[in-house]
Amino acid sequence: MAVLDYFRQEAGDVTTELDFGSVFQLLVAVVLSAQCTDKRINQVTPALFRRFPDARAMAASDEAEVFEYIKSVSYPNAKASHLVALARQLVEKHGGEVPQDMNLLLDLPGVGRKTANVIQAVAFGKATMAVDTHVFRVSHRLGLVPKTANTPLKVELQLMKHIPESDIPNAHHWLLLHGRYVCTSRKPHCEKCGLSGICPKNI
Repeated sequence: MAVLDYFRQEAGDVTTELDFGSVFQLLVAVVLSAQCTDKRINQVTPALFRRFPDARAMAASDEAEVFEYIKSVSYPNAKASHLVALARQLVEKHGGEVPQDMNLLLDLPGVGRKTANVIQAVAFGKATMAVDTHVFRVSHRLGLVPKTANTPLKVELQLMKHIPESDIPNAHHWLLLHGRYVCTSRKPHCEKCGLSGICPKNI
């Protein structure tokens, strides 16, 4: 696939732009990043992680305290509630550790399929495809998925079917970063896109 060849050559191995020091911190950062920029999350998490370096520290706190650290992100009340509940569940059910199993991840408060896939891929090296708004948009624009793939899950399954397993952990970030910086939502920067020659929009 020409698109994958391009990304392999131009981007190589890539990973999340979120800053973290442990699997728990990655999980917290990903939960916080929903409908918010990674740049903003990276501004908030240093102080948050100093106060709550692990699940046990956060589980012993409360929503009001966590809120004070994350009040500048989107939906801070809901996210504070999710984080405290998530931390308590990790302590009570998993010894304070983040589980690798998909169903156990999805059972955590505030964790949806996209977040669980990110954790599996970035923290545990599994071949999972997280589909956020960037991946969804770019996959359609580049013709990697049919128009009938009209939900994140359908896009995920289509991409998983056609992308080699060895490429999948990188492919999520290739598509995400391409959407974040080049194939942007309102005004894509086609003039600086190395894929413009094979983009369905230009054919």
